[in-house]
Amino acid sequence: MKAFRLDELEAERAANDGAYLQFLRERNMSVGLYALDAGQLDPQQPHKEDEVYFVVSGRASITVGTETTQVGRGSVVYVPAGVPHKFHHITEDLRVMVVFSPPES
Repeated sequence: MKAFRLDELEAERAANDGAYLQFLRERNMSVGLYALDAGQLDPQQPHKEDEVYFVVSGRASITVGTETTQVGRGSVVYVPAGVPHKFHHITEDLRVMVVFSPPES
């Protein structure tokens, strides 16, 4: 079994000075924690993998392709591979669990 604590993942991510911490990588998927602070710009480019975002905390808007929606704690968003997407108008520090399938390359 592999089990993780969000507070420990957040501490590890912060200690490594990065916005993203991949903490699980398996044959068919990878999982990471993505962090953007209030007012920060999201530098993402489209990925080659399908992905699912689960918002752990914070508030923002996300645009996927031509569609925009507001997200907050508990929101789940699917992004197909190759589709442009970005978080924006981040009003509260955002912490997002990201699942890539296949694993992020």
